[in-house]
Amino acid sequence: MTPAIRAVLFDLDDTLFDHSGSVRAALAQWLPHVPDADLGRLTDVWFDLEHVHYDSWRLGDISFDEQRRRRIRDFWPHLGRQLQPDDDLDALFATYLTHYEHAWQTFDDASPVLTELRRLGYLTAVLTNGAATQQNAKIDQIGLRDQLDAVITSEQLAVAKPDPASYQGACQQLRVEPQQTLHIGDRSDLDVLGARAAGLHALHLDRNDAGAADTEERITSLHDLMTRLTTAAAAQSS
Repeated sequence: MTPAIRAVLFDLDDTLFDHSGSVRAALAQWLPHVPDADLGRLTDVWFDLEHVHYDSWRLGDISFDEQRRRRIRDFWPHLGRQLQPDDDLDALFATYLTHYEHAWQTFDDASPVLTELRRLGYLTAVLTNGAATQQNAKIDQIGLRDQLDAVITSEQLAVAKPDPASYQGACQQLRVEPQQTLHIGDRSDLDVLGARAAGLHALHLDRNDAGAADTEERITSLHDLMTRLTTAAAAQSS
């Protein structure tokens, strides 16, 4: 018999925390004179650069501050401007970061679902590849701290998703077995395939409903999670 789920691990960005929405709002404030059409293009560029350089940091190739500098260095020409030798990349990123932090927001389904999970006796935690200081600040600002048993970061574990040791390390902190744990996140590679390879159950949170409709391990809202858990619990007891 499959062990019952005791703990639910959540990715943070674009799972509980609306990172993409916060970025779009920040860029609109940071680049107020850019026409809407160009802002859409530049937002796509920003996300592409974030993915490339953030993953380089996640893999340990560069520092966290350096991935920020590289994003600015690569983004600036798309504004039709050239960086000067004396331009301070850290200061330029800091102006964006101020707007980003002011735009931090959660998803409407995050708090009620976490509250219900805790009421039903599940352990709840965040497992994130993000920097510990920033990710904890997000949790505090969006008001989810009291609804989580732990916030576990790759910096804390010294290993990042999709390394199996990251998911297993989180399970150890919660004192549950991998097969008793469900992992949920927006990236199939990091949050689903990696988690399953480590022995956990996993669901892909596809908030944009962009995946294949017949995929059983896909949900489009955290509210769908409660239905899945209720069904699984009923099957377990039958």
